Amino acid sequence: MQIYKTQAPIASKRSWFLSLLMMLLVTVGVMIVLQSIALILIPPLFQIPLDEIVEIFTGDSNHPLAKYALYFVQAISAGLAFLVSAILIAKFIEKADVGWKQQKSRFKFMGFIILLFIMFGSMLFNSVIIDWNANISLPENWSALERMMKDAEENRMALTKFLTDFQSPLEFIIGILVIGILAGVAEEVFFRGVLQPKMYIYTHNIHLAVWISAFIFSAIHFQFYGLFPRMVLGAIFGYLYFYSGSLVYPIIAHILNNSFTVTLVYLGNLGIIDFDIEKTDQVGWPLAMVGLAGLLIGLKAFKENHRNFKLDDGLAENL
Repeated sequence: MQIYKTQAPIASKRSWFLSLLMMLLVTVGVMIVLQSIALILIPPLFQIPLDEIVEIFTGDSNHPLAKYALYFVQAISAGLAFLVSAILIAKFIEKADVGWKQQKSRFKFMGFIILLFIMFGSMLFNSVIIDWNANISLPENWSALERMMKDAEENRMALTKFLTDFQSPLEFIIGILVIGILAGVAEEVFFRGVLQPKMYIYTHNIHLAVWISAFIFSAIHFQFYGLFPRMVLGAIFGYLYFYSGSLVYPIIAHILNNSFTVTLVYLGNLGIIDFDIEKTDQVGWPLAMVGLAGLLIGLKAFKENHRNFKLDDGLAENL
């Protein structure tokens, strides 16, 4: 029950390659432009010299405003970039109607309650997938590739720890705004609001559309050792959108997932709870299976709760 009405020739199934190529070019172009603007603004806004900017992205900077500068770049070049790209692609290239009025009207309070149940189950179940994915070993003849991916993972983890090493309530609030809210809104509008309906146009199979979009959503983060749990999350978001016809649900789910993790890190930093972002074996299989059962039951209840919504006749309407 997604909404993506368009009669633009470029959005049709026969133009799938050109459509995806345009989507890629627009997104990469927007990211480059916005990141360049963000980098140019760092020296005047945060009083950080140009020759120290590289240290910000490695987490090695000792500048008192380095973390705020990194939040700024992250918000502009990643979060905002996906949102701007989605708007440009949908409105100006494919002339699509995303139907925001209809999407908001399909949001229901009971659906939100079931959503909380689904997300709790997914967090438990996804924990074992996180642990499994983090400990994947490649064949011996792929050792060079494995070392390269692990080095990239270590660098990314160092940057993540720098970003989430909250030293004040203000840093925590900014972390929630950038990592939780902005990323949740922008990525869902892009991947579920635009990409997933396009995948349905090309495949005419909603399950393929959901999982292909989820894979691309996960792969775009360039973290092999987090690929599968993020893909599962993306698929859950995709089904929430499909079953309800409202992008509000996956946006809320994404925000809750990211914000919950950020909050756990903050509480761990304060010593209130025992939480280490680098630990992956935090949930055992029995509890994970309970989570999986809750997730599946929740999705079924969510689907039933929205069964009166009919598939929009304009979905995937193309030339």
